Amino acid sequence: MEARFSTTSPEETRRLGTLLGERLVSGSVVALTGDLGSGKTVLVQGISLGLGFDGYVSSPSFVIVNEYEGRLRIFHVDLYRMDGPELLDGLGYRELFWGDGVALVEWAERAGDLLPAERLDVSIDSSDRSERLFVMRGEGTESVRMLESLSAAWDGGDRD
Repeated sequence: MEARFSTTSPEETRRLGTLLGERLVSGSVVALTGDLGSGKTVLVQGISLGLGFDGYVSSPSFVIVNEYEGRLRIFHVDLYRMDGPELLDGLGYRELFWGDGVALVEWAERAGDLLPAERLDVSIDSSDRSERLFVMRGEGTESVRMLESLSAAWDGGDRD
């Protein structure tokens, strides 16, 4: 299943993320792709809020993984500085991607085939500077269910 969402401000992007975070379950993987500055970290901030974490969320570019505690453990992974997926072996990626928490992976394309088949792919298009287009594709039963629920909430006006 594929769904498209459009936002016009960082606050609206965070709200979309919050709605998504409220729907994530243990073992969820959200694979984010988009250009530098497209809104990946802003979306992750919202997802973390939706998962019950109200602290500061920043891009873990230099440490690769930040961990937060919400209603589920949150692994915020940033692969920007990685040249290839082989470097994930040293990070314990199996625990990140198949553990009991939620993995939010920025620059997910750099993970290659190491990402689980069951995941939510989020591609962000920021070519229009006044708008962000989020194309989300559910891969697997649970991800499709979450995406359907998110679409209903977003279309239903649950943006306050």
